[in-house]
Amino acid sequence: MSPRSPCPRLRLLPVVEVALVTGAGSGVGRAVGLALARRGWRVALVGRRADALRATLAALSADAAARCSVHACDIGRAEAVDRLAAEVAAAHGGVQVLVNAAGTNIPRRALVDLSRADYHAVVDTNLHGSYYCAQAVLPGMRAQGRGTIVNVVSIAGIKGGALSGAAYVVSKFAQAGLTDSINAEENARGIRACAVFPGDIATELLEKRPEPPPAEARARMLSAEDVAACVLLAIDLPERAVVERLIVRPRIS
Repeated sequence: MSPRSPCPRLRLLPVVEVALVTGAGSGVGRAVGLALARRGWRVALVGRRADALRATLAALSADAAARCSVHACDIGRAEAVDRLAAEVAAAHGGVQVLVNAAGTNIPRRALVDLSRADYHAVVDTNLHGSYYCAQAVLPGMRAQGRGTIVNVVSIAGIKGGALSGAAYVVSKFAQAGLTDSINAEENARGIRACAVFPGDIATELLEKRPEPPPAEARARMLSAEDVAACVLLAIDLPERAVVERLIVRPRIS
């Protein structure tokens, strides 16, 4: 580079960013929400249970908690997400990051047992909720010319298996496809998306397995904080870069 050539510089980001995090009452969503709030972000903590969201808020310092808002919402219902979007806009203004970390499963998950009601309950949260939330934030991101969407998927979204169950596998394959579609359509507008594919995570969701694993098996799994670190990696990258897919497994299997 010649002495007269300007040094390339990254565009400086606003001092305080805004993130909307679903599933923030437990597991990965909670770990992501806490990590962002502790870094100075303003965070809309979203989940079904207001009491669980308040517990997340209580884990923060007073200063960090003051930057956050709590939103009890069933993201599997489009009209509920419409109300959520209005609430978040009123509390924080524009959203720079969406983390779709909400996820569920059911104990009776084998095809021989799977009911239509249970199938729709899983797909509504895992897939439709991610879609509704993405559609809610995309107009603002387009107006800003920037934005990051991280979908916490699952290894089950790469290779289906009986352990996860058909409804969960269907929802996670489709959630990965949603991520690909966001990148294909929105990259030119400054918006990027990352699908994180974790292996087994030691969270409350394990209790919904037909036979919940014992403590020694859980000790070998990923932690919610491990997966949150992957989410933060996708968020922290320079805006010119995108990790489209990130697979993370326990080192000890």
